[in-house]
Amino acid sequence: MLSFGLGGVVVAIVCNVLLLRFSRSLGIRNKNDVVIRWSNESKPSLGGVSFFVVFVFTAIAYSIVFNDAPNIFQNKQYVGLFVAGSLAFLMGLADDAYNTKPLIKLTVQILCGVIFVVTGSVIDLFHHNYLDAVFTIVWVVVIMNSLNMLDNMDGITGSTVFFILAACIASSWIIFPFNINIWVLIMISVLGAVIGFLSMNIHPSKLFMGDAGSQFIGLFVAFFGMKFLWNIGSAIPGNEHPSWLGLCVTLVAFTPAAVDTLTVVINRLKQGKSPMVGGKDHTTHHLVYAGLSDRKVWLVFVLIGTLSSLLAITMVHLVSLEAYVPVLFFVAYFVFVFVLLYRNTLKYPAPEKKE
Repeated sequence: MLSFGLGGVVVAIVCNVLLLRFSRSLGIRNKNDVVIRWSNESKPSLGGVSFFVVFVFTAIAYSIVFNDAPNIFQNKQYVGLFVAGSLAFLMGLADDAYNTKPLIKLTVQILCGVIFVVTGSVIDLFHHNYLDAVFTIVWVVVIMNSLNMLDNMDGITGSTVFFILAACIASSWIIFPFNINIWVLIMISVLGAVIGFLSMNIHPSKLFMGDAGSQFIGLFVAFFGMKFLWNIGSAIPGNEHPSWLGLCVTLVAFTPAAVDTLTVVINRLKQGKSPMVGGKDHTTHHLVYAGLSDRKVWLVFVLIGTLSSLLAITMVHLVSLEAYVPVLFFVAYFVFVFVLLYRNTLKYPAPEKKE
């Protein structure tokens, strides 16, 4: 198991070093456009390629190491993850190269959600096939866009993903005590890839994640968020657990991304702007306007991510013990972080542009 994690780190670092060496112009975004990305330096936006490479290598390594295990391509859910992940990656890669039209991106994101539904990966919230299917597709689209939007400063999205995956891994071990299976190995390997990427993405970064990375990793955490956070009510053996518990756990685990997206959407709608148009009005940007350096903003998000992950893991443990009431109190943490960061955007607005 440890070897899969270390392998992910090594493959990611080697992949990113090679990309840096051979991408003098390939993948460099926003050369003259700094409206969306905080940094005004031109850097390769191919760091996320290593996520997909590690994902594919994990399947190959699993087949070799566990040659007596069932063929993973006979697992419908894995096939769904592989096909949808490939689509998300290729769409993101095309966007990095050609600035794909938003409608095409949205169509591919919806298609990825449909693939999950067809292959049996569905959020069990309403206990109604149609409603759960629609909600699952919305979840996939929201998370893919949320992490893409959050990828606006060095180290932010990578760190957020790290803590979400850590919560998913811990949750899987609480539900199925330290069971080593393909899902755990995939998460650990990609977690290693995220660590390898962060070694080159923390401020001052050498490369960016790019849409190829944010779209794939967004889909990836959306899948495992469904499997080990949303569906804990039905996943934990024993008595029937209320489905709203998964909502509470997921909300806390995804706090950094959820708070940023919610804040941006509210502020832009109040200003009569489209939430889908990029800009320097994210919670990360407003922390800089408040006087924090880029590295300190990253540390703030690391702190929030750490607390979110630990609280989510605690909530899953409480659910496994059928202690439901304390779970509701932890949701107050999400509300507290949202109010804190949202108020900061009002207190320290973006500087007015000089004419």
